Amino acid sequence: MLLNYFVFFYMFFSGFMVLFSLRKHLLLTLLSLEYLVIVIFFSLFIFLSSFSGEYYFIIFFLTFSVCEGVLGLSILVSMIRCHGNDNLMSISSLVW
Repeated sequence: MLLNYFVFFYMFFSGFMVLFSLRKHLLLTLLSLEYLVIVIFFSLFIFLSSFSGEYYFIIFFLTFSVCEGVLGLSILVSMIRCHGNDNLMSISSLVW
């Protein structure tokens, strides 16, 4: 059981490292955020399965994570329509 926590902690920490290292492209940042959501979902599922089926919080969590994903994709689509790519460094140079 303790090994599962270490595995989830390692997966979560590696997801954060990818999130902080890929700040240039918005699509890769959104993918790493979705990876973090999946890791948190699986860790919550393992944690809440010990409480004999209290899965209502997981349904709320999945609802909010879907809303977060849709919001990120809509920002990505509107940014690509305005600027032409998802390169964040070129957008900051276009503004100035």
